[in-house]
Amino acid sequence: MKTLAWNIVLIIVGSALCAAAVNGILIPQGFLSAGFTGVTLVIHLVSDSLPLGLIYFLLNVPLFLVGWKFVGRRFFTYSILGMTILSAALHTVHVRIPVTDPILAGMLAGIINGCGSGLILRSIGSAGGVDILAVILNKRFSVKVGTTSLLFNAGLLLGAALIFSLDMALYTLLFIYVSAQMMNLVVMGLSKRKTMLIVSEHWPEISREILKKDRRGVTILEGKGAYSGEAQHVLYTVISFRDLPQIKKVITGVDPKAFVVVMDTQEVMGRRMGNQPHW
Repeated sequence: MKTLAWNIVLIIVGSALCAAAVNGILIPQGFLSAGFTGVTLVIHLVSDSLPLGLIYFLLNVPLFLVGWKFVGRRFFTYSILGMTILSAALHTVHVRIPVTDPILAGMLAGIINGCGSGLILRSIGSAGGVDILAVILNKRFSVKVGTTSLLFNAGLLLGAALIFSLDMALYTLLFIYVSAQMMNLVVMGLSKRKTMLIVSEHWPEISREILKKDRRGVTILEGKGAYSGEAQHVLYTVISFRDLPQIKKVITGVDPKAFVVVMDTQEVMGRRMGNQPHW
């Protein structure tokens, strides 16, 4: 019940933020949005006969049929809930955000919408639309969710430039870019991982210190120096970003001459250090 309640809270808060960005900034400024919300706004601007929430709901039906086949049943169920909540939020959440400059408006809308979309994807569901496509590509090809959203909207922007104006399309591009970056930050950035490769003659001491002080797993790889031909031991470990300074201090405390490589790691699957969302 706690897990269910927490995921529902994430979806509700995220949907409210997305709806606030749409109704409070995008519509008053005449901008479009990303993904299916952008398609919904195009239909709404061309024909104001249907409510935003209803248009969004109807557009999602075909995509949910695809999601049922390629995505987990739990994710699918929560996504139906998320789509329903976002549709209701688009219909009910109307917050006046007094920003007149179009560039600042696009940036602020991107921050708010990106945070909202990221919170929804931090749950074990989505709000439908391109989120489902993004999760499918992330699970099968490790494509970042924000990157999928950015690429998908290229066609939407082209259509906006042809149907409406180039200025509106460019302001929308600014919004979409900021939103995608914020989405990546919320979904993956808050649990960012680093991979470390450590080469040192004092590898036993460094390994023990890491295991003792930081309780991180360490793998010992057998290597060989290309120039000297001597056997080398390489320590391999995955740590969280916030633990990086402490680990570096441990290494330099044992061997100031140690050769250390630190690499960004997008996804980690595993019980102890995993950071992949549980979709």
